[in-house]
This record gives sequence, C-alpha cells and structure tokens, in this order.
Amino acid sequence: MSQNANSLKHIAIAGNIGAGKTTLTTKLARHFNWDVHYESTDDNPYLSDFYHDMQRWSFNLQIYFLNSRYQQVLKILQGERTVVQDRTIYEDAYIFAPNLHDMGLMSSRDFQNYFDLFKTMSSQIQPPDLLIYLKASIPTLVAHIQSRGRDYEGSMSLDYLKRLNARYEEWIGGYQEGRLLIINADELDFDINPEDMGRVVNMVQAELHGLF
Repeated sequence: MSQNANSLKHIAIAGNIGAGKTTLTTKLARHFNWDVHYESTDDNPYLSDFYHDMQRWSFNLQIYFLNSRYQQVLKILQGERTVVQDRTIYEDAYIFAPNLHDMGLMSSRDFQNYFDLFKTMSSQIQPPDLLIYLKASIPTLVAHIQSRGRDYEGSMSLDYLKRLNARYEEWIGGYQEGRLLIINADELDFDINPEDMGRVVNMVQAELHGLF
C-alpha cells in the first residue's frame, strides 16, 4: 500500500511488557514505509530509579511518560508522514498508573493529579487512526522478556504482569475511540516466522482499506 491518503497519520501499537510491540513497530514501518516513534527507555531519567524504589519515583516516571507521549502525538498530528507509535498515551493512564495506585505504589493524591492532567491532554489530541493491540498470555510475555534480557526487567514478578494483562483486557474490551485490530501474539510469531508476519501485514492492510 502506498500512502494514498494524507489523512492516515497515526498507527499505534499497544500491548503488555514483552508482547512484541517494538518488533512489530519496526517491521510494519519497514513494510509500509512509515516513520517510527519508539518508547524512549534509554534516555528516560527516572526508569532505573523507579525499578529500585517504585513508591518514591512512580509519579515522576508516569508524568515523564505522559509528557513524552503527548509530545509524540502532537508531532505526529502536525507532521506530513504516517507514523507508527510504540505504545500509546492511553496505556500509561488506564493501565500503568492505576496499577501503581492499586498496588500502593502511587498515592491517591498523586494519581488523581496525574489522571486529571491526562484528561486535559487527551482532550487536545485525536486518538490513533488505527490501534493495534498485541494480545499475549503470561508465558509468551515471560519468554520474550527473558530472551531480551534487560537488567531492570529481571525482577518483575508474575503477579505484576498478570495485573497489567487484566487491565489491558479491560481497557481493550471497552475501547471506543477508533478502529481497533487485535493480534494474538501467542499464535503468531511475527519476529521469527515470515509467514506469520505476512498474515499480520494482510490484517493491517485490510483495516487500513476500511479507513479510506
């Protein structure tokens, strides 16, 4: 598919830690000749502090993510090219921040402040033209996390991943903001298997045609 519609600006990929978002983002960008906005973990000034002391740094980290994701969306909407985004502003607000609050790692006061800011910001932007959700079971997530071997992810508990997965399912189940494509990462290994990647491309292509 060529970029046959200037209106197509924003494809976003959502999914739990280890679902394969970055891999799929890279492959789709290459296939469709889209620009990419990755989640910036390398230059995040709070991430390693957060993993050492979640309660102290949770609010700071979430505000940093909210701001950086908001800036990304503004750039996407102002730009001329189609961009595929690795993780969305909604995941921070509906999954990660409330999960930290529920686990007692973010105070109610901080969470309310954070969520009010999110609501203000999200009212100023449009949802993605297409949201792709990578659905993955805990064993798949764990296998992916172990295979990439990031130090700060080594201490992540199964309970934490399960909590996040439950929130993802709830959010996606009620997602009404725009077009949604669900891809089952348990059944499709698009990283290793070119045939599986071909199937994903066909699914995305079918959704994009529905947008025009």
